[in-house]
Amino acid sequence: MARVAELFEILDGLDDSDSTVTSFRQPAALRDAVRLAVELGLAGSPNEVAVEAVRDRVEAFAHSLALEEHFAAHPHARPTLGDLAIAAAELDGHRLADHQEFLRRCADEVAAIRPNANGEDVLLYATGRQVVTA
Repeated sequence: MARVAELFEILDGLDDSDSTVTSFRQPAALRDAVRLAVELGLAGSPNEVAVEAVRDRVEAFAHSLALEEHFAAHPHARPTLGDLAIAAAELDGHRLADHQEFLRRCADEVAAIRPNANGEDVLLYATGRQVVTA
């Protein structure tokens, strides 16, 4: 828990005053896409794009770690696969959003064949199952 808090603390302290020069390998197509994005005015510089991308990724890691710590302390708070499928359907405005029990049954079926499935996997399966049975 202390390491996750430290990660957030470091991220909260980010500013442009203290920086270091570094380099990294990137696919040529990505370099070209970044150059074009800068030319189109979508970003100020390739460096800005790289820094924002790395910062966003590290923030995502930190949030994931914090969430996992929360679920470890409160396992009952972890959403089920069915909950995730319902949330995905609601966020997408999917026609199955109001069929929660059907989505929960589909989640159980998907979990039996794909242990690492996510809500979108269940939604895809449920849509296909509904088409087949229609």
